[in-house]
Amino acid sequence: MRQVVYILCFFTICTFFRCTEDKLANPLDVELTNRLQGLSATGSVTDYALPDDGDYASIPQDPQNPITEDKISLGRMLFFETGLALAPARPYNEGTYSCGSCHVPTAAFTAGAVQGIADGGVGFGDNGEGRSGIQLYDPSEMDVQGRRPLSMLNTAYVTNTTWSGKFGSDFANEDTEHLWHLDPATEVNSLGLAAMESQVIEGFELHRMVISKDVMDDLGYTQYFDDAFATVPTRERYTRKYASFAISAYLRSLLTNQAPFQKWVKGDMQAMGDAEKRGALVFFDKAGCYKCHKGPALNANEFYGLGVKDLYETGLAFDTDENDKAKFGRGEFTGAEEDNYKFKVPQLYNLKEAPFLFHGSSMHNLREAVDYFNEGIPENPNVPASQIAPHFKPLYLTEIEVEELTLFLEKSLYDPVDRHVPEFVLSGNCIPNNDQISQRDLDCN
Repeated sequence: MRQVVYILCFFTICTFFRCTEDKLANPLDVELTNRLQGLSATGSVTDYALPDDGDYASIPQDPQNPITEDKISLGRMLFFETGLALAPARPYNEGTYSCGSCHVPTAAFTAGAVQGIADGGVGFGDNGEGRSGIQLYDPSEMDVQGRRPLSMLNTAYVTNTTWSGKFGSDFANEDTEHLWHLDPATEVNSLGLAAMESQVIEGFELHRMVISKDVMDDLGYTQYFDDAFATVPTRERYTRKYASFAISAYLRSLLTNQAPFQKWVKGDMQAMGDAEKRGALVFFDKAGCYKCHKGPALNANEFYGLGVKDLYETGLAFDTDENDKAKFGRGEFTGAEEDNYKFKVPQLYNLKEAPFLFHGSSMHNLREAVDYFNEGIPENPNVPASQIAPHFKPLYLTEIEVEELTLFLEKSLYDPVDRHVPEFVLSGNCIPNNDQISQRDLDCN
């Protein structure tokens, strides 16, 4: 009998405390949960959750290139391997740049400078901001583009890559086969691979890198290819295609799943402070950010015009000017006038570390971006009003709302990603750059 009384008391106490906890639940958590459930297609906040590290089955991927640990291990080093840079415009720049030259991890995997510079660039600085052009290179010889490099974070949720979305044969690019032959770069879409794999294949040639059995032997990657692609015939194994498969697997694993907002959507209500939660409510309600920034990566495979300035207008970019078709965004690929000046919606994580924002590097931090959206006035007079997104208009946020929205973007969407960066590459070269000035800046070799 005494045991029964104890059990009854135990359940009474548990019920009391559970009810008390419910009564004391933070109203902000309740409100944010309800809001996200209302926006979610399934009615669950976990629709905004990124897969955990190692949960490869849950990461969106090309069925022709299933993610494996061996591929990621190889791709992680190839992405930063300057030893692949064997076809520069000028021989003395051989072995000095890598994919990481334009996608610096501590700059949100974007360029630390206004423009990404691979071949033709020199220096690093503290965070990639010291990258500049080599004086002996003519601007036309440099490996640069007329738009700022996009972040490589959370690219598993990008169905058509680049600002114009030109890579990939499906999703936004269905029924665009007639366009692929118009640009030598997009002919790769005919392979029928996903956008990431397609872009990386093309990227080796664009960025003047060499993939071959001899190069892999010299650098020491042959065994890594053998482990990652054991079922691929050896005559096909050490090629751009399979190097692309490895790098693509790595890039798909670059998930900011340890950011406070990610911890919150997975159940840790203490991961964000009250001001961050209020900022999240502004994001997912009054400010309307959620209309474009959706899903786990807070991105969208959609294209909008915001009337921001173009890269050439910084006065600091090479080989781009007012005649650069890069300013047309999606229209550069489709040739359709209604697509001009519209750019793909990027992901938002870790952008507090990005020294420049938007395709033209016209803004320097998230507060400037929030102010721009709040004011709702296009800064580029060359963009016709007809091309501006209809939801780009004044938001009338208060100063407190602006501050708390900025805090949410800066703090709640930040995940230190050093775990995704290799400590070395097999060539022994400095990463991500290996020119003499970068070696000094990086304090290596």
